[in-house]
Amino acid sequence: MVWQRVPATTRQREAGAPRSGALTDSGFRLDVQGIRGFALVLVLLCHASVPWAEGGFVGLDVFFVLSGFLITGLILAEIDRTGTVSIVAFYARRARRLLPLAVTVLVVILAGALALFSSVRTEEVSGDVIAAALYVVNWRFMAQAVDYFAFEDPSVSPVQHYWSLSVEEQFYLVWPLLVLGALTVARRRGLGHRGLLAVLVGTLTIGSFAYGVWFSEAAAQQAYFSTLARGWELGVGCALALILPAGLRMPRALATLLSGGAIAALAWMTLTFRDDIPYPGWYALVPTLATAAWIVAGTAVTATAPIRLFSLPPLQYLGRISYAWYLWHWPALVFAAKVLGPLSVTESVLVTLAAWVPTIVSHHLVEERFRRSPTLAGRPGLSLRIGAAFTVTALALAVTLSAVQPRVPVASGKEAPGARVLERGEPPQQRAEAIRPDLTRAEDDRGRPFEEGCHIKGDDRVESPACAYGDLRSDTTVVLFGDSHGLQYAPGMIALAQRRGWRLESLTRAGCTVALVALRPRCDRWREHTLRRIERTRPALVVVTTGTLGRYQVRDADGDRLSRKASQPLLERGMVRTLRRLKATGAKVAVIRDQPRLPFDPIDCVAANLESLDRCAFAPDRPSDLAFDARAARRVRGVRLIDPVPLLCPQGTYPSVIGNVLVYRNTYHLTATFAATLDRWLERRLPRV
Repeated sequence: MVWQRVPATTRQREAGAPRSGALTDSGFRLDVQGIRGFALVLVLLCHASVPWAEGGFVGLDVFFVLSGFLITGLILAEIDRTGTVSIVAFYARRARRLLPLAVTVLVVILAGALALFSSVRTEEVSGDVIAAALYVVNWRFMAQAVDYFAFEDPSVSPVQHYWSLSVEEQFYLVWPLLVLGALTVARRRGLGHRGLLAVLVGTLTIGSFAYGVWFSEAAAQQAYFSTLARGWELGVGCALALILPAGLRMPRALATLLSGGAIAALAWMTLTFRDDIPYPGWYALVPTLATAAWIVAGTAVTATAPIRLFSLPPLQYLGRISYAWYLWHWPALVFAAKVLGPLSVTESVLVTLAAWVPTIVSHHLVEERFRRSPTLAGRPGLSLRIGAAFTVTALALAVTLSAVQPRVPVASGKEAPGARVLERGEPPQQRAEAIRPDLTRAEDDRGRPFEEGCHIKGDDRVESPACAYGDLRSDTTVVLFGDSHGLQYAPGMIALAQRRGWRLESLTRAGCTVALVALRPRCDRWREHTLRRIERTRPALVVVTTGTLGRYQVRDADGDRLSRKASQPLLERGMVRTLRRLKATGAKVAVIRDQPRLPFDPIDCVAANLESLDRCAFAPDRPSDLAFDARAARRVRGVRLIDPVPLLCPQGTYPSVIGNVLVYRNTYHLTATFAATLDRWLERRLPRV
């Protein structure tokens, strides 16, 4: 997110050359500043979970294009002035511009984590801060398969928004080196450097776009954070800086169409885009090309009405403080949710507005003070040393904070009976000296099918691997069929299959309901393929379970995406069709009903309350009007419905620890360790085969 004077190149300063109507006498492009302010508003609305602004994340695509355009413009102007690029001076400007404020916010985030989070979560946040200070946090989130759109997840990182800064900083690190290399090659071979740069930009941009389209289809959650999948958006900005003059003579109607169409496209995406599309992929073309159209229109010698509107003080002001507000708003939302509990839309908006206070203070006292310092401007070496000092400070604090966090002891297998204590009628556990699994790794406690790649998550496979457990030579085949809520019962089912001599096949895919509905093409193909596979296998028993809350918004006959409430009748009918197809195979069918969602982060709560675990229990809250799994099971003769609530809620509340075992790995899934202790409970409730 750069805010820079737009320098004129030698070619652009030629006498009589046309000049952008949005360019001030001091060299600022008002249209660029205005669209930056507009993009900030889109992102803030999206992160505040405003219902009609779900697609506001496209504001980040705007930032990427602007960064490529402005940075390349600066580099080209320097080449025209000096004949080369000073790498040291370039990095010094970036360090002076970005590091002081970015590190200031990271330090505040560390302080907030120490004050509000448990030792386990504080350690996790410290790791995020280290990665953010080194500008590689986007790769960390990719490795963790973070869901960017899970804004309301209590375990969301207060550093998550630094992913886009990491992408830009990686670009700032590499791009001037590539330009300098191209400049050297051009001179040695007697070529024009602009032509060679154009070939370089075109090749990298096309390659990145192709990769982004493929990666978004294969693994959308990871692709969202990927520098390689996002680089082409910066490349479009670079290309514009290479080919656009300082001013374009174009018909006013065309410039108005481009500028007005750009804003309309961004507004349309904000209003209509949802988090279930494989983004960035092809879809990112819309905000990227819309931003490019805006820049082209802003280059016109006569400013259009949209350009003039965005040149007014309100959007100029928002553009000026966009970097600071972007940095402050997200940790404000995360910490407010920790203190107040899940935020309503109104509360989220108010917290986002309240983040303006640290924004404006830090903008003047930190951001502008270092950026505008005449002393630092003339001493790039000092700028780099100060930037390094800021970075080292953040790293040292994060490493220290992580190292001093107390560890929660890990219970041995004998000390952690889990659900088996319920058979003895013991009261809910009030305290624990040790917990199983290790709380620092509990979020990844998903069981063997996940670890062995049998559970499809975030890629384009439509056929589940041939994964079987128990007695592989048994004549009795049992199938576990579902989404990630089917996966969570796999450890208990595996233990039961081993004891009963079954061959257990685990067929699960994350984010894909088993109900026969039009959800997403990959889900729909996987579901149909899996049903046909079960029909060929003709198992003795099929155990079905699916999530029911919030996520599944299906398409109607016209292809329109419905709300979750409007999807309910279609989901119920689709589930009935699925269960009838399974019954037609001759198999016995059991449906394990979905469990409720926790209103807090269970790992964070348990780590902070080992002596008072009752604070990590929650009241029953499972909306019956969304229970399409249970409703469908009751409509199909011969299907057994198994409700886990009597087990998970033994005395009127849901404990987070049972028998020294953490029950939940996040707000909506059981730990594999706890699920492995459910084998006897499952054995008593499943149909006999």
